[in-house]
Amino acid sequence: MTSLADIRSTFLDYFERNGHARVASSPLVPRNDPTLMFANSGMVQFKNVFTGVEKRDYSRATTAQKCVRAGGKHNDLDNVGYTARHHTFFEMLGNFSFQDYFKEQAISHAWDLLTRDLGLNKDKLLVTVYHTDDEAAALWKKIAGLPDEKIIRLADKPDGSSDNFWMMGPTGPCGPSSEIFYDHGDHIWGGPPGSAEEDGDRFIEIWNLVFMQFEQFEDGTRRPLDQPSIDTGMGLERIGALLQGKHDNYDTDLMRSLIEASAHATSSDPDGPGKVHHRVVADHLRSTSFLIADGVMPGNEGRGYVLRRIMRRAMRHAHLLGAQDPLMYRLVPALVGEMGAAYPELGEARALIEETLRAEETKFRQTLDRGLRLLDEELAQLPEGANLPGEAAFKLYDTYGFPLDLTQDALREMDRSVDTAGFDAAMAEQKAKARAAWAGSGEQADAAVYFDIADTHGATEFLGYDDEQAHGQVLAMLKGGERVETAQEGDEVQVVLNQTPFYGESGGQVGDTGTLTTDSGMIRISDTRKIAGLHLHIGTVTKGQVERGQGAELTVDHARRSDIRANHSATHLLNEALRRALGAHVAQRGSLNAPDRLRFDFSHGQALSREDLARVEEEVNDLIRQNGSVETRLMAPDDAKALGAQALFGEKYGDEVRVVSMGRMDGTGKGGSGDVYSVELCGGTHVRSLGEIGPFVILGDSASSSGVRRIEALTGCAALRHLAGKAESLDAVAQMLKTAPADVLDRVKALTEERRALTNEVAQLRRELALGGGKGGAAEVRQVNGLAFQAQVLPGVTGKELPGLIDEIKGQIGTGAVLLIADTGGKAAVAAGVTEDLKDRLSAVDLLRAAVAELGGKGGGGRPDMAQGGAASAENAEAAFAAAASIIENL
Repeated sequence: MTSLADIRSTFLDYFERNGHARVASSPLVPRNDPTLMFANSGMVQFKNVFTGVEKRDYSRATTAQKCVRAGGKHNDLDNVGYTARHHTFFEMLGNFSFQDYFKEQAISHAWDLLTRDLGLNKDKLLVTVYHTDDEAAALWKKIAGLPDEKIIRLADKPDGSSDNFWMMGPTGPCGPSSEIFYDHGDHIWGGPPGSAEEDGDRFIEIWNLVFMQFEQFEDGTRRPLDQPSIDTGMGLERIGALLQGKHDNYDTDLMRSLIEASAHATSSDPDGPGKVHHRVVADHLRSTSFLIADGVMPGNEGRGYVLRRIMRRAMRHAHLLGAQDPLMYRLVPALVGEMGAAYPELGEARALIEETLRAEETKFRQTLDRGLRLLDEELAQLPEGANLPGEAAFKLYDTYGFPLDLTQDALREMDRSVDTAGFDAAMAEQKAKARAAWAGSGEQADAAVYFDIADTHGATEFLGYDDEQAHGQVLAMLKGGERVETAQEGDEVQVVLNQTPFYGESGGQVGDTGTLTTDSGMIRISDTRKIAGLHLHIGTVTKGQVERGQGAELTVDHARRSDIRANHSATHLLNEALRRALGAHVAQRGSLNAPDRLRFDFSHGQALSREDLARVEEEVNDLIRQNGSVETRLMAPDDAKALGAQALFGEKYGDEVRVVSMGRMDGTGKGGSGDVYSVELCGGTHVRSLGEIGPFVILGDSASSSGVRRIEALTGCAALRHLAGKAESLDAVAQMLKTAPADVLDRVKALTEERRALTNEVAQLRRELALGGGKGGAAEVRQVNGLAFQAQVLPGVTGKELPGLIDEIKGQIGTGAVLLIADTGGKAAVAAGVTEDLKDRLSAVDLLRAAVAELGGKGGGGRPDMAQGGAASAENAEAAFAAAASIIENL
C-alpha cells in the first residue's frame, strides 16, 4: 500500500526533478492577505508573486501546503465526519509556474505524474476544460491521447459562476482551468461533470490546473497577460484514498491511524456506532494541533474563536464516545508520529499543543455537560421532531458559550434543526455581546509601494548589531503614503536608506530612535519599523530640508538602545527560567522590550505562586551575576534546532537564522557543550555580557488572555530606582514605628497582635456596658403588663453586635422582651428580641417595626424571637421605647 507520506514525497520529488524549487508550507495564518482567515490553498503564499508585487529567486515551485477550511467563505466544519471527503485540515499538493512554463508543460507534468509515477489507469481518467479553451482541449488530446468524449467542455453556470474559470478576486490575474477526474466505475451512482448526476460519487475530481493568462479590470474586461502563470492543486487525502483503493478519505492510512488511536483511548469500536465521532476527533485533532503549532491560541474572536469552535466540536464528539477525561491531548503523540517528519513544527510544539488541548477540554467539560442538559430539557418540551426555537439556541450560546454550529451539530444526529432566524433576532437584541465571530484577524497586507522600493533598491542592510552610528544614502522618502523627492522642516516622513544602524520594530523589540543628518537638514527619528525587507525611519524634519539621494549620518540614541538591549536579553533568560519552573508547555505568546521595562506573555493556565516568581527572579539574577558572554551565530535552521534553539511557533524562518546563546548551567543539553542556559532564534539586539543587564526585578504576574499569563519586569537603572523606592518606603515606615528597617516585620506583627487584643478588650467592654449600663429610660429593665422589658440606647456598639447582646439579656430577664438601639453617631441600628416562651403571643418583628417607625426608618424584619432594622438616627429613642411598650401593654 502506498502511504500518504509516500505520495507526498513522490509528488514533491517529481517536480523537484523537473526544475521546481521545493518550498516549505507557509504557516496556516496568512502573512500577506488580511482578508483570509487561514491558508486554504497552495497559492496563498505566492499571491504577491502572481500579482508581480513580490519577486522570488525561482520561477517554478512545488509545495505540500497545510490548509484549514473552517471559517468564513471556505467552511467545511458542518460536514466533517459525516461525508467521505470533507475536512477542516487537509494538505494541498501543488506545482506553480511564475511566468515560466504554461499549459503544455503543466498538462504534460500532470499526465506524466499521474499515469507513470503514481500508476493510475489512463482509461479511468477524464478532464474538463473551459468551454472556450480550445488550446487546453487540443493539448489534452495531443499529450494524453484522450478522445473528445473524455474532454468535457463546461460553460459558466446560470448564476455566472464557473468550475472551470478561476479568478483571484474581482480584479487581477485570472484564467481558465482544467480539472482531472477519476472514474470509479458504473457500480457507483453518478454521472460525469456537467451532467444531471454530477453530484454522485462515481466521478471524483483529483487535480485542478489553473491557467492564469488574463488580467481582469474593474469594468469587467480582460486583457491577455504578457507572461501567463500556472497554479495547480491536488488534495493529498483524496489522491491517497484513490491510490489505496478506498472510496473514503477517512479510510486512508494516516486518518485510519488517528481513528484507531481515538478508539483505543476510548475503548470503543472504530467502526461501531461511534464511527462518526472518531472521524470528527481525528480530523479536528489535525486542524487544532497545526493551528496551535502555527501560533493560534483559543480565544473569543477571530482565528482564536474558530480554533475554539473546532476544539469544542471535537470535545462534544469525544463526550459522545464516553470519554470521561480529556481525550484530544492524549492523541497528540499519534499525530506527531504520523506527520512530525513532514512538519517538524508539530514535534517542536508538542508540549504546548498537549497543554492547550488539555486545559481547554478540562475547562469546557462542565460547560458541555450543562449545555447538553439544557438542550435536552428544551427538546423535551417540544413536540416530537420539532425544530429548536432560536431563543433556546441563543440561550445555549449566551449562557453556556455554545456556538450555534455546535447546537446544530448535536441536533443533526436527531434529524432536527434550529430556527436560525430566531437565533439571529435574539443575537441582535444582545448588542453588548455582538461580535463578528467570522471576522478575519490577519495582519495588514504589505503596501505595493514598499515592494516597489525594495524591488528597485533591495532590502536595507542592517548594521546595528555592531554599530550605533553609520553613514547611509537616502533612497526614498514617503509623506502621507506618497513618495516625495524633498522633505521640508515640519514634515512627517518615512525614510528608506541603503543601510542603517537603526533597529526596526520586530520580535517584541521596539524600534530605535535618534537622528538622521544631511548637509541640508536633520530628521528626528521617533520610530523605526520593518516592512518588505526595508527599515522605515519615521520622523519629523526639525531643521532645513532633506532630499532623496543625499548622504546621511545616522545616530542611534545610545542610552535608549542600551536599556532595550538589557531588557531583551533579560527576556531570553526569563523565558528559559519560566520553562524550567513551570514546564515545557511554556511558550512565548508575545513580548515587549522597551527602554523602560519588559513584558513577556507566555502560555500557562494559572497564576504563578509567590514561590514560583521568587524562584524565577532569583535564577535570572544568578545568571546575570555570572556575567557570561552572549554569543550570536548564523546557521541553518536544522543546525539551530539541533542545539536546542527555541523558536516562536507560527514564525516562518529562512535558510539561515540568527541564534542567540547566553548563560551556563550544567545539564541543560543545549548548545554544542550541552550546558548553555538559553538558546533562541532571534534577530534582536542584545548585551555583550549578562552583567550589563544589571539587577532584574519582577513587578508581577497577570492574565493577558485565556491560557496566557503576562510578567512585567525591570532591569538596570529602572530596577534600581524601583528597589530604592521600596527601600525609601520601608525607611519611612520604620521611622513611624520607631524601629530599625530590619525589625519592621517583627514590629508590625507585634502591633497586629496588640491591636487584636485591644479589639477583643473593647468588644468585651461594650458587652459589659450594654449589659450593665447605658442610657435610655428611667429604668432600663421595667415591668410592662407583668412582663420584663429592657430598652436601651448603646453608644459605640455596631448593629452586628446587637443580636448577641439581646440573647445575653434574654437569658438574664427570664421572661420578657428586649429593644436595643445602636447609636454610632449617624444612622442607628435597631434590634428587638422576645424570650422563647412569649413568641407565640408577642412578636419581635412587631416591636421592631413600631420602634423603627418612631425613629424615622421603615421596614425591618426577622423571626418572632429576633428582628433587626435600621433608622435615620437614635434621637427619638424614648418615643421608640414607648411605642414598643404600648404593644406589650395591649397583649
